[in-house]
Amino acid sequence: MIAGLVLAAGEGRRFGMPKALAAHRGEPLVARAARVLTEGGCGPVLVVLGARAHDAAPLVPAGAEVVVADDWAEGMGASLRAGLRALGEREPAPEAALVQLVDLPDVGPEVVSRIRTHAQDDSGNVDAAVVRAAYDGAPGHPVLFGRRWWAEIAAQAEGDKGARDWLRGRADVRLVECGDVGGGRDADTPDLLDP
Repeated sequence: MIAGLVLAAGEGRRFGMPKALAAHRGEPLVARAARVLTEGGCGPVLVVLGARAHDAAPLVPAGAEVVVADDWAEGMGASLRAGLRALGEREPAPEAALVQLVDLPDVGPEVVSRIRTHAQDDSGNVDAAVVRAAYDGAPGHPVLFGRRWWAEIAAQAEGDKGARDWLRGRADVRLVECGDVGGGRDADTPDLLDP
């Protein structure tokens, strides 16, 4: 079982509001990210909220679960820790988590599905996988982390870096080219969205 994990807790300082509340083509970004994970084959799907969680929670689609990162102001690392902790407490715990950022409007279910299909290692295991989308060779999101790594990632996830430091220099990260089905660009300002 590969769970989907949407990181949507930030306040969006540069954006001017929490990105979870913004819309792209008439759909709230938080709803879109959860839908993309579901349609890409992930389940369960958890959405980590923080800033203005009370406003964003009603936008999360039915079937997805809300996790609130109380320490969201610390940055993306806090959101990642909260999400991985919530997944680890599930019985049974998923074998892997496919982590999607809320502000990636041009990442669709095709990208998620492609990452999922590359999750198994040579012996068919998923729990030790590290698979990352690439766009024209450049690493991006989403990123799949096997359960074996969750505690290690959570211990290193600080500030706005999320798992960046943990990923840096690892030889076991499998990059999967997705540039033909998505762009991987993040929407740091509202003008990058189509209302």
